Amino acid sequence: MSAILKSRVRDPRFFTKLRKAEDLIPVFKTGDYIGMSGFTGVGGPKAVPIALQEHVEKNNLQGQLRFNLFVGASCPDPIEGKWAELDMIESRSPHQVGKRISRAINTGHMTFFDKHLSMWPQDLTYGYYTLKKAKPTIDVAIVEATAITEDGALIPGASVGATPELLMMAEKIIVEVNTKLPSFEGLHDVMVPEHPPYRKPFMVEDAAQRNGLPYIPIDFDKVVGVVESDYAELVGPNTPADAVSQAIAGHLVEFLEHEVKMGRMPENLHPLQSGIGNIANAVVEGLAGASFKNLTVWTEVLQDSFLDFFDSGNLDFATATSIRLSPEGFERFFENWDEYSKKLLLRSQQISNAPEIIRRLGVIAMNTPVEVDIYAHANSTNVMGSRMLNGLGGSADFLRNAKLSVMHTPSSRPSKVDPHGLSCIVPFATHVDQTEHDLDVVVTEQGLADLRGLSPRERARVIISKTAHPEYKPILTDYLDRAESLAIKTGSLHEPHILKDAFKMHINLQEKGTMKLESWD
Repeated sequence: MSAILKSRVRDPRFFTKLRKAEDLIPVFKTGDYIGMSGFTGVGGPKAVPIALQEHVEKNNLQGQLRFNLFVGASCPDPIEGKWAELDMIESRSPHQVGKRISRAINTGHMTFFDKHLSMWPQDLTYGYYTLKKAKPTIDVAIVEATAITEDGALIPGASVGATPELLMMAEKIIVEVNTKLPSFEGLHDVMVPEHPPYRKPFMVEDAAQRNGLPYIPIDFDKVVGVVESDYAELVGPNTPADAVSQAIAGHLVEFLEHEVKMGRMPENLHPLQSGIGNIANAVVEGLAGASFKNLTVWTEVLQDSFLDFFDSGNLDFATATSIRLSPEGFERFFENWDEYSKKLLLRSQQISNAPEIIRRLGVIAMNTPVEVDIYAHANSTNVMGSRMLNGLGGSADFLRNAKLSVMHTPSSRPSKVDPHGLSCIVPFATHVDQTEHDLDVVVTEQGLADLRGLSPRERARVIISKTAHPEYKPILTDYLDRAESLAIKTGSLHEPHILKDAFKMHINLQEKGTMKLESWD
């Protein structure tokens, strides 16, 4: 063992279970239910999953060694994508991101079960996902730690996610101690709620408050192997903000400034939640450069832009369940550990995404959809209603319960034949993840639609006029006019649709490569 491993593992019992990753391959049997730590591609095991995929590839076991894989959120693509490519995943839950794994789902090579990330860990402990097994447990949990305490508890790394619940439900546990990364000790607040009806309130009243443990307890008797890992986080660069995302951020900042001026928000706003991607990055960058002071963040994932947010002096504290930085972002984070670590706390996803806390703190939630329809239903997961893009994640946890629920999206996206071939504002969403009852604001680079207090028909006019791309405004307006005209005749004017026309823009995209209809007839 390395000297750094000796210093990180402070409970000597764990040294008796030191193994190489490849020595643990016999632990795994086809059909096993496997849990992995990690959230949005960080904080998960690397050595053992990579050893498994190399074993399958070397011995031509594609499709013969397959698992039911549970992770709090997504794994890094070099692991999850490779497993999908090697046909190693029979089923997957509750969240995924990546072309290779979504391709396997869409071609039927694996099944995928999507779930709100606040609910998934508790439902795992209820035994909901192991109903076909004789015992309500998972067979093996592989988890990453950056240290082990004197009492044998785990210090996670860049995420907490569902690791506590996976450890509770595992028959066997493999611990990877990552000595490539610094110890993250002191950065976590771990709470595992009791089962109903004995669950107590989550006594968290602000983003910086600690109520849990700084480590994750583990049953030593379940541990079958301890592996030293020397992998950096398998992350790529963040997508930089472009002109469209910067325009969206500008509209949002202006709107929030107006809310403060009108007295509907305090000068330091409310805790902020932001999703992943270049729009989310641009929004955070916009807030970092705005006039707001003493801001806090209550979110799932922190990206590189949050480091700039801290450095601006405008952000006082942030809590999440994952720090998903680029390689350069992690380097910057570690170099300034003493400064950033004082302003940051990582919680388990049951707490970071808890609807009651989100509602009580008055979180401002901002997320990106696939499409939004004219009545403010949002599709976050399924392209054209059928093709899985990525899991739902925690967007609905936040949007349904936030004080202010915002969906931000480009007004259009390019297709193969048209630079504006896909309108992100459509007559009828082909799949609904967030309902019209959950959204307060829709914003694109074209403008911002404030939907609060509006009837469906009023919402439709505002969404089209404020947020649709100019090339689609007349098409969408024509659809709404025709739908209202028909609804007057049929006595169905509350939320008018023409069912035979509602998906014509999508069909036109499939047939001609663009949503620009020449005519609704």
